[in-house]
Amino acid sequence: MNKKIMALLSIVEQGRGKKLIKGLEDLKIKVNFQTVGFGTAPTEMMDIFGFGTKDKDIIISLGTESDIRDLIKNFGESFESHSKYGGLMIVLDVSASSRVLCEILNFNTQNTEKEAVNMHNEHHNNLIIISANEGFVEDIMHVARKAGAVGGTVIKGRLADVEHFAEFVNTKVDGERELLCILAPAKISGQIMEDVNAQFGITSPAHGIIFALPTEKAFKI
Repeated sequence: MNKKIMALLSIVEQGRGKKLIKGLEDLKIKVNFQTVGFGTAPTEMMDIFGFGTKDKDIIISLGTESDIRDLIKNFGESFESHSKYGGLMIVLDVSASSRVLCEILNFNTQNTEKEAVNMHNEHHNNLIIISANEGFVEDIMHVARKAGAVGGTVIKGRLADVEHFAEFVNTKVDGERELLCILAPAKISGQIMEDVNAQFGITSPAHGIIFALPTEKAFKI
């Protein structure tokens, strides 16, 4: 049976992200990236949904399908109410990830020589997310372009539970990160991920972590 990784995108009031990450870690969701954002909803809409401020903490979390489905099933018990964090949590599928990420999430990968582990994906495009130490994204983007990527967007972020990764890779890991987001056709996503991982994977100085999210639709605006 093919195991899956799933993702959570949480957008909460600024200052509450750390508390949310602690709650997720207690529920075995151990891989969490935190950055900041700014809400665009009008004040009346924010009042309706109970969003207290426009400044937001943004958390991208990765876990096994079973752990995330357990969280969803017991959501009311795990999280008291939406007002506790003042935001939203969105559940997403992951279409592919680097082998090391699968191992960190306790997957038993059968073919360990292949760096990219693909999962069932019926969509035509992927959002590839590459988390790396600061200062590497230009070189990573250069490699990604050679594999067919057109462009990307960089988001400043921070890796939660740095100690967990440091123990796994047996080296010091920088908590301050840059997230490079690349929208690419599914047919070339695997090659982009493999080429980037070969030079900038978790055991390289970039300490890169790579995964992809299937994209239902993408529009130019």
